Amino acid sequence: MNEGKIFLSLLEKSSLIIVLFIMITKIKGFKYIFQKEKYKAKDLMIISIIFSLLAILGTYNGISVQGSLANTRIIAIVSGGVLFGPLVGIVSGVISGVHRYIIDIHGITSFPCFISSIFAGIISGYFYKRIDDKYRWIYGILCGVISESFTMLLIYLISKPHNVAVNIIHKIYIPMIVGQIGIGFLVSIVQAIKKEKDEVAAFQSKLALDIANKTLPYFRSINKDSLRIICQIIKDEINSDSVAITDREKVLAYVGIGEEIFNRSTGLSDITKESMEKNKILNIKVENEGYSVSEKVNLKTVMIIPLTESNKVIGSLKIYYTEQYDMSHSKKALAIGLSQMISTLMEVSKIEKMKEAKNKAEIKALQTQINPHFLFNALNTITSFIRIDPDKARKLIINLSTYMRYNLEVTDNLIDINKELEQVKAYVEIEKARFGDKLNVIYDIDDDIQVKIPSLIIQPLVENAIIHGIRKNGGHGVVVIGVKKKKEKINIWVENDGLTIDQEIINRVYNNNMPENKIGLYNVHLRLKLIYGHGLDIKRLNPGTKIEFKV
Repeated sequence: MNEGKIFLSLLEKSSLIIVLFIMITKIKGFKYIFQKEKYKAKDLMIISIIFSLLAILGTYNGISVQGSLANTRIIAIVSGGVLFGPLVGIVSGVISGVHRYIIDIHGITSFPCFISSIFAGIISGYFYKRIDDKYRWIYGILCGVISESFTMLLIYLISKPHNVAVNIIHKIYIPMIVGQIGIGFLVSIVQAIKKEKDEVAAFQSKLALDIANKTLPYFRSINKDSLRIICQIIKDEINSDSVAITDREKVLAYVGIGEEIFNRSTGLSDITKESMEKNKILNIKVENEGYSVSEKVNLKTVMIIPLTESNKVIGSLKIYYTEQYDMSHSKKALAIGLSQMISTLMEVSKIEKMKEAKNKAEIKALQTQINPHFLFNALNTITSFIRIDPDKARKLIINLSTYMRYNLEVTDNLIDINKELEQVKAYVEIEKARFGDKLNVIYDIDDDIQVKIPSLIIQPLVENAIIHGIRKNGGHGVVVIGVKKKKEKINIWVENDGLTIDQEIINRVYNNNMPENKIGLYNVHLRLKLIYGHGLDIKRLNPGTKIEFKV
C-alpha cells in the first residue's frame, strides 16, 4: 500500500473517531462534564476512559503496514491531554499504550508505540495550562506531530530488522503526521461545547436581568395584582405555558393555561407541599397518556422551586408546560436563578416597607415634638393680649386656628406649599404681636409655586430666625422668607439679619450631636434627610444667618 492510499485510509479512520466523539458529546451527561470549568477526580476519570477507548479504537482500526499499524491512537491521547490536563493524557496514553503492546507483543513496532503513547500523554498534559485557549488546537497538532516523530525515531533506533523499520517509516510517517489535523477537530469540538455553555449562560444572565428589571417595580408593593403581573412577565420571558407563585398555604397568583380554574381554587398540591417541606427543587414529568401533574388542568411538566427568606421557605415558584418536557440543565439553572431573584426581591420589598414605616414613625415623632413647642409660645402670646387688647387676642386666636386647621387637615406627610405658607403667615402674625415694630418680615415668594413639602417644615425655621436671630439681638430685625423656582428644584430659605449662628451649633446639627431638649433646627434637618436624603444648608452671614433647603 502506497503513501497516498495510507493517507486516505487514515483520513477515513480519523473521521470515524471525530464522528464518534461528536456523538459522545451529544449525550447529556457527558456534555455536562465537558462544559465544566473545574473537574473533580470522578470527572477526570470518566474523561480518561472516554479518550482511552477512542485511542484503543484507533489502534483496532489501524492499517497493517509490513507488520506495523498506521493508526489514529495518538490523536485521541493528545486531544485528551491538551484539553483536560496531564491526568487524562497520561492515563489514556498508558492504557492505550499497554493495549497496543499486548495485542502484538512481538510486533516490530509494538514497544516503540507503547513508549510513544505514554510520551504523547506527558507532553500534551505539559502544555495543558501553558497555552491560551485560542491556540490550543495549534499546540495540539504540534504535540501530535512531535509524538509521531518520536515514534518514528524509536522505530528507527529500536525496531529490527532495521531495513524493514526504515521502510515502515518511509511509508507511514508523512500520512500519520498529516493525520494529526484530527487533533485540531477534536479540540475545536470541545471548545465549541464550552463556548455554547458560555453563550447560554450569557443569554440566561441577560434574560434574568431583563426579568428582574421588568418585575422590580411590582415588588415595591406586593399584592395579588402585582404578583400576577410578575407571573405574566416570567411566563412571557421563558416561554412556559403557566407560572404560579404560592405562599405556604395557597396560590397567590397563577397565569397561563388553567388560569380560571386555579384562581377559583387556591389550595396547594401534595407535590408543592413536599417541595417546600424538604426545601427541594422538584422536576415532575408525566409520560403516561391521560395523566397530568395537576388534577385540574392537563399539564405534563412542572418545576417547583421553593422561595426562601432568611433561610426559611415562604412559598414556591411553579413553572408549567403542557408537553412532556425534559428540563435541560440550563433551564433548571435559569429557574433556580429566577427563584433566588424573587426571594431576594421579596426580602428587599419587606425591608423597604419596614424602612418606610420606620421613617414615617420617625417623622411623626418629630412632628409631635415640634407642635407642643410652637403651641406653648403661641398660647403665651395670646394670653398676654387677652386683658390689654381683646380684639388683638381674637385675631391671634383666628390666626392660631388657621394654623391648626391646616395642620389637622393633613392626611399625608406632605402638604401643598401654599398651605404651609398660610401656616407660616398665621404664625408670623402671632410673633409680630409679640415683637411689635421690632420685627419686619419680608416675603420673597414666586407666584404659582406648585410643590408639596412636609408640613411644619418652614415654620420652625421662621421661629428660629425670630427667637434666636432677633429677640436675643435686642433690637429691630428683618426676617426674609424666600421661595424661588430654580430649574428643576424649588429653593426655600429663611434669613435674618440678627445674631449669627454659632459654628458649633451647625456642626452639632450636621453631626447628629444635638441635645435632646434642643429641638427646632435639628428636627427639621432630620425630617428633610429622611424624606429627601439631604437636610438643611446653614450659612453664617455678617450679620445674621441663612438657612436653606431644596425640594
